[in-house]
Amino acid sequence: MTSPLAKSRIESIDVVRGIAMVIMALDHVRDYFHIGANTGNPLDLTTTTGLLFFTRWITHFCAPVFIFLSGTSIFLQSQRKTKQELGVFLLKRGLWLVVVEWLIVSFGWTFNVHYNIIPFQVIWAIGISMLLFGLLILINIPYKLILVMGVVLVAGHNLLDFPEAAAGFQSNFWWDLFHHGVFVPYQYAPGHVALLVYPFPAWMGVMMLGYCAGLLFTSAYSAEARKKILIRLGLGLIALFIIVRFTNAYGDPSDWSAQPSVFFTILSFVNTTKYPPSLLFLCMTLGPALLLLAYVEKIKNAFSDAMVVFGRTAFFYYILHIYVIHVAAMICFFARGHSFADASNVGQQFPFMFVAPGEGYGLGIVYLVWILLVVGLYPLCKRYEQYKRNHPEKWWLSYL
Repeated sequence: MTSPLAKSRIESIDVVRGIAMVIMALDHVRDYFHIGANTGNPLDLTTTTGLLFFTRWITHFCAPVFIFLSGTSIFLQSQRKTKQELGVFLLKRGLWLVVVEWLIVSFGWTFNVHYNIIPFQVIWAIGISMLLFGLLILINIPYKLILVMGVVLVAGHNLLDFPEAAAGFQSNFWWDLFHHGVFVPYQYAPGHVALLVYPFPAWMGVMMLGYCAGLLFTSAYSAEARKKILIRLGLGLIALFIIVRFTNAYGDPSDWSAQPSVFFTILSFVNTTKYPPSLLFLCMTLGPALLLLAYVEKIKNAFSDAMVVFGRTAFFYYILHIYVIHVAAMICFFARGHSFADASNVGQQFPFMFVAPGEGYGLGIVYLVWILLVVGLYPLCKRYEQYKRNHPEKWWLSYL
């Protein structure tokens, strides 16, 4: 029987994961509905506003939190599965996620029936990291070595920034796949490209560190001890971010600089690199996430209950929200008087995004659509969560 403490631990993880999933949807709504979507960078300090900057910046927390907690969940699974069972499961689920990225997620983003663009986005990064992690589990890599490997990948991958910044550096597919690819297209056949977005090694390091953090959520640690450790780790990462970021010496390929105002100087300071996630980006996002994990464990209210639902149905929610947002954008596109022919002519790589340059809405509408989306998806996620809970015998649910 599951103890109350174990139940609380799992729920605290789900609450934080659920918060990340809800915030994530804000950025995706902005991509399809904001008037500046796909025409400007909301983090460009020369053109952005404070609200637009933070509308994008707050969503930086989502991918690190989700991937870190995916690693934590893998560790918790290791407590009830043999290494062989866990390793095989991760191999299969990782491969499944890559297939989902290329067949289901890519269509949801683009409505591209030709499938001539193969995206390497966040689900790909999670899938390939999970697949490789499964191999490590199968060859019985010890816990301490996984911790060391995770630290090296997270803290050391920015060493590659130095040769990359050298004069005359020439990138290629493999370099971009492992370190630099940011919406970089590589043609692999006439009219067909692989679109690199998420170089994966640093994300795999995040998953490894999340796995190692899973030890804190076992009976080896009391709730009080776990909270103290999470607080120390969280504050330590935030302090590391502030100190190292201040030096502009290492940890992010883009330096911060003084701006015309103190407020915009602060924006420059926190504007770190997500693709791939720099050391400072991960310190900036995972530090507060660990503090949140420490403080939500004993919170029980309607909000936390709702976040648990989103946290436990994260993959289902992720797929569903992309399609709902895209369909809603399509309806608004046609409601503005456009034709299907117009849809095929806007955009270059993704003609059926239904996002015309210079068209869209202000941030007020973006936030309204986001709230309606989350509220509307909650009943579906709640029903699916109940179905999963009531049918543990259905093995395929573990892949969704």
